[in-house]
Amino acid sequence: MKRKIISIDENKCNGCGICLSACHEKAIELVNGKARLVSDEYCDGLGDCLAHCPLDAIKIIEREANSYDDNAVEARKSSMKAKPLSFGCPGTAAKAIKRTSLKSMAPTENTPSCSELLNWPLQLRLINTKASYLNNCNLLVAADCTAYAYGNFHKDFIKDHVTVIGCPKLDDNNYYKEKLTEILLKNNIKNITVVRMEVPCCSGIISSVKSAMLEAKVIVPYREVVINTWGEIIK
Repeated sequence: MKRKIISIDENKCNGCGICLSACHEKAIELVNGKARLVSDEYCDGLGDCLAHCPLDAIKIIEREANSYDDNAVEARKSSMKAKPLSFGCPGTAAKAIKRTSLKSMAPTENTPSCSELLNWPLQLRLINTKASYLNNCNLLVAADCTAYAYGNFHKDFIKDHVTVIGCPKLDDNNYYKEKLTEILLKNNIKNITVVRMEVPCCSGIISSVKSAMLEAKVIVPYREVVINTWGEIIK
């Protein structure tokens, strides 16, 4: 039969694996570092994965395809419950960074400051909302450009915080809201600091955080910092 179904452009795909978690039917796997539709019968053609692909590598097409099989999907999902989802790309694996192990990296003339980063990855799109480092953390939500504009960003903001970053101009702020809502619902977040640039388009990250707190019905101590293009804190 001819029906709507997803098509993945492997030339655009970078293997980030975001679409795997976005697909409720578990119809996508990583094969040789590229996202691939496992079987026609697992794809309902609704395309929830499209909005989550950062590289626009997925689209809906119409072609001859086997019918969607809800029973087959349920059987597949049941068989996968005991298996941890593998994203294939090592760069997306959640990792807590223990700074106590790096005390030997004391500042010198050639290394004037040390990294204060406590987690990996940083991009909000890649964050695992169940990562252990999120529970009982001080959460820093930062617009991408802030760390480049403000010289002491590690010392003044990243230190003692779990950091997530994003660009409210280039990315989907509604997706940010949904991701942050999940983080708030699944973890005990102690407080949230949001750092944004003064440019108007950067306000989207503020809206995403505040909307997420309202959506999750979890209100935590909140701080907002604004940095201008000269690298100065103006609020």
